[in-house]
Amino acid sequence: MDEFSWMLPYLALGLAVGFFAGLLGIGGGGIMVPVLTMLFISQAFAGEHVLHLALGTSMASIVITSCSSLYNHHQRGAVRWDIVRMMALPLALGTLSLAMFASTLSSTFLAILFSVFMTYIAIQMFLDFKPKASRALPQPLILSVVGFSVGGLSALVAVGGGTLNVPFLTWCNINIKHAIGTSAALGLPIALAGSMGYMLSGWSVQGLPAYSLGYVYLPAVLLISLVSVFTAPFGVRFAHFLPISLLKKIFASILLLLAAQMLYIL
Repeated sequence: MDEFSWMLPYLALGLAVGFFAGLLGIGGGGIMVPVLTMLFISQAFAGEHVLHLALGTSMASIVITSCSSLYNHHQRGAVRWDIVRMMALPLALGTLSLAMFASTLSSTFLAILFSVFMTYIAIQMFLDFKPKASRALPQPLILSVVGFSVGGLSALVAVGGGTLNVPFLTWCNINIKHAIGTSAALGLPIALAGSMGYMLSGWSVQGLPAYSLGYVYLPAVLLISLVSVFTAPFGVRFAHFLPISLLKKIFASILLLLAAQMLYIL
């Protein structure tokens, strides 16, 4: 296939990522990383780099989606900016540190970590797990530790942090709408720092494909972002009348299949 023939799969991936992000309020890393890995292998990219490229490209693709989500939640007054101010910097530091450290980890280890984490998320969706609010928001120091930890894990599995931040904030007695809106705002520093980390860690690596900035493959980022921005609002509209509990189970099944595929191809 020539270079232009590869545009269609990236556009289709962006369509799916944007739609599910709007429908279920999740980031697209769970879909993007396995699919990008398969696409990069099909394009004959160097095998030792494909997973790191998939993680970095996925993280960079979340930036535009995060900006759109943040804006819409802010317009509805659903962002707790006091929490964002306390957690944003630790999140960014944790994400940047672990994104750069990820380049030293083997593809096999990262694939196993990603698959285990996505299995955990899938089980959460199957059970429709919602932690009971049981305490107040912790002190700034504790929030910083939580932020650094969430950012680090997000960097290693290329997600926007919503699957960790929303349950944590809900557990801390934050209204669910504010938890989702605040998590959307916290997704931006994660995506920016993660993208920067993967760019820097892969900057001097040899054998990366053309049009890459470190471990970020720019053509994929541009095409995925171009489509996901427009399909996310459709997901939001469908969320108002489709059976979300059933859709979560379907999406969880997709995550499990992709996680298994990730282990198989690597």
